[in-house]
Amino acid sequence: MAGNTFGTLFTATTFGESHGPALGCVVDGCPAGLPLDQEDIERELRRRRPGGGGAGTTRREADTPEILSGVYGGKTLGTPIAVLVRNTSQKSADYENLKDTYRPGHADWPWEAKYGFRDHRGGGRSSGRETLGRVAAGAVAKALLRQYNVSVFAWTSSAGGIHAPGPGDPRFDRAEAENNPLRIPHGESAARAAEAIAALRESGDSAGGTVSCMIEGLSPGLGMPVFGKLDGLLAGAMLSIGAAKGIEFGAGFSAASGKGSDQNDGIVPPGTDGSVPAAGGSGLPPDVPGAAFISNRAGGILGGLSTGAPVEFTVAFKPIPSISLPQKTITRGGAPADIAVGGRHDVCVCPRAVPVVEAMAALVLADLILISRSDRL
Repeated sequence: MAGNTFGTLFTATTFGESHGPALGCVVDGCPAGLPLDQEDIERELRRRRPGGGGAGTTRREADTPEILSGVYGGKTLGTPIAVLVRNTSQKSADYENLKDTYRPGHADWPWEAKYGFRDHRGGGRSSGRETLGRVAAGAVAKALLRQYNVSVFAWTSSAGGIHAPGPGDPRFDRAEAENNPLRIPHGESAARAAEAIAALRESGDSAGGTVSCMIEGLSPGLGMPVFGKLDGLLAGAMLSIGAAKGIEFGAGFSAASGKGSDQNDGIVPPGTDGSVPAAGGSGLPPDVPGAAFISNRAGGILGGLSTGAPVEFTVAFKPIPSISLPQKTITRGGAPADIAVGGRHDVCVCPRAVPVVEAMAALVLADLILISRSDRL
């Protein structure tokens, strides 16, 4: 297993450390002729970059991408696409006192147990800044998905103990998700969560939350039986994001206390009032009828294959472990110690995790779409 490369046909390799000279990605397997320019990547990186206020870190980076290869005249060449983003605002001195001390809640101790030493400056590869390469690669994947009319939309569904209305609730407002720093699609919930997070920041603590995602436009049948299931691949992608601790699809864990009679999504003819239509009906074989669903408790996936209904899932993120409150730890010599983590850190990861969740979902889908082209004649 290549720990820094994701995908089978459409692959993304990320590189760089939080306090190194640069980070970036190499995307391979992208078909030639795909419209792509620097603004496509810059737009996604702007959504992820630090310094956005609210729950975010005060570290400020321009995060301007340089496309080094694979694109000419606004189109992909079919060759590896290399994207580089230089670090300009790292303050490594903020971490000098952590050189010989392990931070609770971080990967410091297991990383050193694995490799024998570590980059203590901001966490190195285990830093949230590593996701920059994922988002840049995801921008390329999103450009490919647009050719198939597939969209990926994520938002902060809860933060600091405040839960926002979800899809189906008239208060849910997609546009509002990009109008407030927390990316919550409901103004009142965003304001309440901002107050809760501000109080935690003032006290030196941090907050967890959830990021939900909806994928629309997928044709039925995307995914592979058994070990290549769509939900399994999405779950692996989401849980590869730092601070992600759980994921649920559709009804999720609540289905465990339900009955088959109230969890199964009834299938009806397309156009039935109140039903959830399956996308891509025109691409079905002649002997397979179009379909719609009375509900979408399965989250758009059955047997590991897309049903054509929107794919819906939610990812749980733990609170940021970098807090200024005193905590117990040990030194590299094994002596007990107290620690309070300084530096510039997010208070809640969710707002900046939103574009990362979208990017990882896009990478899964781009890969599967290319693989699916060999499914049948």
